[in-house]
Amino acid sequence: MTALSVRLRKHFITPERDFMLDIAFRSTSQRIVLFGPSGAGKSLTLQTIAGLIEPDEGEIVLNGTTLLDTANGIDLTPQARRVAYLFQDYALFPHLNVRQNIAFGLKRGWWNPSKHVAHADVDYWLNAFDLTQVARQFPAQLSGGQKQRVALARALVPHPQLLLLDEPFSALDMALRQRMRQELADLQSGLDIAMVLITHDPDDVAMFGDQVVSLHEGLVQTHDAPDKLSPSRQESRSTP
Repeated sequence: MTALSVRLRKHFITPERDFMLDIAFRSTSQRIVLFGPSGAGKSLTLQTIAGLIEPDEGEIVLNGTTLLDTANGIDLTPQARRVAYLFQDYALFPHLNVRQNIAFGLKRGWWNPSKHVAHADVDYWLNAFDLTQVARQFPAQLSGGQKQRVALARALVPHPQLLLLDEPFSALDMALRQRMRQELADLQSGLDIAMVLITHDPDDVAMFGDQVVSLHEGLVQTHDAPDKLSPSRQESRSTP
């Protein structure tokens, strides 16, 4: 069981926007969904958990390990947090084949693994995600589902404690979105790792929301179970 506690406060000021992120939630669920309209603060929360944004104040505790505690000067690097971040567009390297893309997650720093890199963890995820037959292919040669599996394998190969997913289906057409949503659910159900997924789509909530944290204008509105999100509430929460 994964235990995650998050309390964050961050004031963002840009020429376009003055925005205050002020949230707190706790969870022991394997699937957590941050749900809300665009601009609610979902991506900012995810990036702060990953260590990509430094908050003004706050605490993040994962499985008893303090990742962030501004009051006591604790702020682990993104690598030390053992948190994997899956970007919306998967961010695969087009010049690296599938095996190289996965192996990229094994070592810190910018380096290009050999085309024939051999590593037991890489072989494990190639086999687990049914990618062995396309190991030497490049991202442009892959289907949408294969790209997602490669990105997941790269995120999981360093043995993270938590998987963060940034709107992983928003750029897909409806048919592909439904298929890949089910594929991710099937893959994650076999993994002993919790995930936090952000979305504004009620269908993602229904599939992945063991715990739902609804955000609006930088604040937590409610903690809901998926079955409490009626169609009328879903529509209202999806509207900025």
